[in-house]
Formats: sequence, C-alpha cells, structure tokens
Amino acid sequence: MDIAEIFLNRLSDDNEIWAEVSEKLGAEKIGCNDELTDVLMGISDKMQFRIYISDEDIPNELIDSIRAVFINAAECSSSISVEFFTDEFVNIIDENDRITSRSKPRTLVHRDGDLHPTVHVWMIKRKDMGIYVLLQKRSHEKAIYPDCYDVSAAGHVTQSGEFGKTAVREIKEELGLDIPRMKLEFIGFRKNHTKYDDICDNELSAVYLCREPIYEDQLVLQLSEVSEVCWAEIDEILSIMEDGTFPNCISADELKMIKKAVF
Repeated sequence: MDIAEIFLNRLSDDNEIWAEVSEKLGAEKIGCNDELTDVLMGISDKMQFRIYISDEDIPNELIDSIRAVFINAAECSSSISVEFFTDEFVNIIDENDRITSRSKPRTLVHRDGDLHPTVHVWMIKRKDMGIYVLLQKRSHEKAIYPDCYDVSAAGHVTQSGEFGKTAVREIKEELGLDIPRMKLEFIGFRKNHTKYDDICDNELSAVYLCREPIYEDQLVLQLSEVSEVCWAEIDEILSIMEDGTFPNCISADELKMIKKAVF
C-alpha cells in the first residue's frame, strides 16, 4: 500500500494549500473540492493518506472542506484509507543554517531528522565564586530523556515564530515566570543532534542567559514538562557528567558557553 503524507497548514493561503494537495497526489493543479473528488475517485490501487493539520486555533474553511472530501472518499472507495493528525508545525532550517518558509509537522521533523529551530534559556546566579544554573528535571511522561536533568527552560520555535519571543514563552509555560525579552542575554547558537529510540532530534538552538533573581518558591512548574528544579554549580555538573551517574541531556559545550559569557 502506498502512503501519502499531506500537510494542511492553517497559516497558508488557499493557493499554497491546493499546491500541497496537488503535489502529494501527483496530480495536475487542483483548485477546488470537485477536482479533488475526481482525483481521489480515480485511484484504483490501495492508498493510505496521512493528513497532518497544524494546531493553531485559527478557523480555516478550506482545510475543513478538504478534510470532508477525504473522509467521503474513504467511505466511498475501498482503495482509500485516511488518518488525520493535529500537530505543531515548525520551520525547516536549510544547509546554510537559515530558517526557511517550509514548515513540517514536529512529529515528522523528529522522525526524519530535519534541522529545526529551538531555544535554550539558562537561569544563572553567582555564588561563592561559582556559577550556578537552574536545572529542570524532565517529566517522566516526556518522549525524549524522561526523568533526566536539562536546561532551565527550552522549546521549539513554532512556524513563523521568533527566537526571543519563544524564549519568553517557554519560561512562562515551564516555570511560570514573566521575564521580559530585554532581560535575556543571547550568547550564541549551538547545533545539537540527538538520537533517542525512533526520534532523531536535530536542532539549531539559540542560547540565552537570564541573570534575574530566581527563587524556587516563585516557580509554577508545568508538570507535563517539568517534575522538579534545582540549582547546581557548572563545574560540579561537568565533573559528574563524566562518570555517567548523573541522568541528564545537558550539553557540556553549552555549559562552557555559559562560563565563557559570564567570565
């Protein structure tokens, strides 16, 4: 059985949506539901359609009507089966490390290993000549590295998003803190390629520091993402990372970036 993956993006205009449907069906330009119905009813070999719809809370009548056409075709033809998925779409980064206008469901980005943009935000403080960072312990429910210690707050830059705004959003969502963009210090980009089971996470991360006073009793943790937090000194983290007894998904190179930026 052949499989076709179709991406219906709520942020796209009608021409872009029809172009996506036409390309994935290998058809001449489709421009209306009647033409789509004709193409689908002409399929004789077994075909499975996996249709991904972006998760923005934005009405899109064209996407709703296309969805209805596929459902009707699957009911009328034994050759066609269809599944629908709602997913966060992210923009793909090209070979020159530039964010493109091409977006793709996050699930498939992780499956295929496409380079995509993320943010890492480190809460830091100086104490007793050391540099301490706030670590979050990832929720037990996380698909990647559950129960492992990680960067203070992190997340994907959704399609058409910005690094700085994403950093502010992730701090609010994961830690419950309202930190303005001007309080975040950008210290550079870092690439990270992680293979975990069937997930191939290939990221270009914008790394930020936050030097604002942070107190644990101020935090409101997003328990689906973060189970707990703690402060740890960078050199001590680097030391215990070497012996393999510290469950983490922290980059030693990123910790060294922080030390370089602070000293």
